[in-house]
Amino acid sequence: MAHPKFVVRKGRTGKFRFNLVGRNGKVIATSEAYESRTSALRGVELVRKYATSAELVDQAGTRVIGASRKKPAPTRPKRLPVGEAEPSVDTFVSEALR
Repeated sequence: MAHPKFVVRKGRTGKFRFNLVGRNGKVIATSEAYESRTSALRGVELVRKYATSAELVDQAGTRVIGASRKKPAPTRPKRLPVGEAEPSVDTFVSEALR
């Protein structure tokens, strides 16, 4: 298998982009459009520099295996046993005013 690589190309619009291509030959990531080849190459170097220490932010809300978690997942409220009524708001207010 081939090694992963960055491929810089000039598009139809005349702007440059780079792709990160995996060992299997498939594109893993695509960059933004750059005005010059030099800027695209600078972008490659920045990805190489910062990717190893980049934090993973999962905005989709799914759990990522192996990711460190700063705060525990929210827990579901416990259900009351059958037959017990939930205290009303009036009960809480009257107890707070005592």
